[in-house]
Amino acid sequence: MTEKKRTLVSPKPLARLLPRLRQYRGKLAMAFVCLVIAAGAGLVFPLVIGYLLDAAFELKDRGALDRIALALLGIFAVQAIANFVQVYLLSSTTERVVAGLREDTFSHLIRLSPAFFTERRSGELTSRLSSDLALLQSLLGTWVSELSRQLLFLVGGIIMLTVTNPGLTLTTLAVVPIVVVAAVTFGRALRKASTGVQDRIADAMGTADEAFASIRTVQSFTREQIEATRFRSLLEGVVTAAVHRAKLRAGFFGVVGFVAFASVVAVLWQGGAQVLEGNLTAGSLVAFLFYALTLAAAVGALASLFGNFQEAVGAAQRVFELLDAEATVSEPAVATQLVRPVRGEVQFANVSFRYGTDQPAVLHDVTLHVAPGEVIALVGRSGAGKTTMASLVPRFWDVTSGAITLDGHDVRTLALAELRGAIGIVPQEPTLFSGTIRDNIAYARPNASDAEVEAAARAAHAWEFVERLPEGLATRVGERGVKLSGGQRQRVAIARVFLKNPAVVVLDEATSSLDSESEQLVEEALSELLQHRTTIIIAHRLSTVRRADRVIVMDQGRIVEQGAHDHLMALGGLYSALYNRQFGDTPIEA
Repeated sequence: MTEKKRTLVSPKPLARLLPRLRQYRGKLAMAFVCLVIAAGAGLVFPLVIGYLLDAAFELKDRGALDRIALALLGIFAVQAIANFVQVYLLSSTTERVVAGLREDTFSHLIRLSPAFFTERRSGELTSRLSSDLALLQSLLGTWVSELSRQLLFLVGGIIMLTVTNPGLTLTTLAVVPIVVVAAVTFGRALRKASTGVQDRIADAMGTADEAFASIRTVQSFTREQIEATRFRSLLEGVVTAAVHRAKLRAGFFGVVGFVAFASVVAVLWQGGAQVLEGNLTAGSLVAFLFYALTLAAAVGALASLFGNFQEAVGAAQRVFELLDAEATVSEPAVATQLVRPVRGEVQFANVSFRYGTDQPAVLHDVTLHVAPGEVIALVGRSGAGKTTMASLVPRFWDVTSGAITLDGHDVRTLALAELRGAIGIVPQEPTLFSGTIRDNIAYARPNASDAEVEAAARAAHAWEFVERLPEGLATRVGERGVKLSGGQRQRVAIARVFLKNPAVVVLDEATSSLDSESEQLVEEALSELLQHRTTIIIAHRLSTVRRADRVIVMDQGRIVEQGAHDHLMALGGLYSALYNRQFGDTPIEA
């Protein structure tokens, strides 16, 4: 069953950022005030330049020239201070907003059920958390500021142009409709092209992440060159899409730039004629020209910002798609409380399950009662449904029909933290994090004392190798625990479950890939772990069933046999056939 996703994200995804900005409205208001001051100083500059030129060439007044020059220095000082405050306030706010969005996205993702991650590669998700949010950060950090600045220049420039010379103003503004049409036409294509680039980057990063995660497999099969070629091929797709986007942007900016500065040429020609006719002073023409250049630059900048906006919309849509993903496994509206201590009684009542509406059923009307403290082993051919049954107990998926209960409570009525807190899982391939041995054991209970962590390590027979390490529990295990052997990793994982102290343990053939010495140590650790705990063993090797009170034989999603080993062998059914296929005439150890 897949995670539910809205097929349509909000048509204005950037509007969803506004609630995140509200708590910073004081800083943003101050930044806007500083922006207005800086833009105002910029708009005053051409006017003062006109006065300066007239003082020098028309009036020939040295005193006026000196005063105007000092005034210009004062204007620039005010502008510099306002720009500093505005950039600082906006940048610091942007960092906090994007960090909050990144944190919320990550927190949402790790609460989604495993079904979501079976359809998404981790590299793709990481790309969205990094590159897509980097685009949004750029949008908030520079785009908003520049948009406001250029709009102020545009509006202020039009006002000053009109005040200076209404006739020339009409010539300057003739280009605006052309720019608007170009912006709308190119903008849609830019948004689509930018989303395509980000999608291809996510694909490439997903491939790289898979290769890094499976580096031993890649190198053992000497497939480094093949992986490099595959990654290069994906990068070529990124480059192709990026070049297409670059062509659109180049064409957009080329058209806008030509039209904008063509209007400046028209202003120069028309204004020069008015100077020759004596209707305009040279200083006024230069001031008007500065305003025209300011207006042309603002139009060009706004066109560029519009292109960036379209790219950011695509990035925002990809991020909010993740936030809009709805978990198929959700918290109950009103949670039922488990009675302490948890006894560990598990009941499957007519359970059927399929992974998706378009997928075949994996379990069919399964009914099974596991008494508190009982150890059962699920056996059967590959694909019989053993792992699925065990995964339904902690609600990694929800049943399609029927019910699973823990101590008489439907697991769907229990808070996920309470349900999963009562269940410990020892996987076939243990997952360790790139920290210390202590960090990995205490992952079950971060506030555990060193004495409690050591006690768990001793119970799991992990202390035997930990105490020989130079740094003991502070030894770093490397990414995925690569610095430890398979048996050591498994014992650390068992110690983690010891520290958790669950009522129910799910054991996924934890010794199947170990050497005989490591297997013996892990077996001793498991023997202690399973005492007085309800245990569900997913048995890939039938020798594992020796510790089970009852063997549950599954075939094509149904329970076909159950009982003790000797009883099932006497039946001569599926279990007997599977056992004889593995061991022949060799008797199973008692």
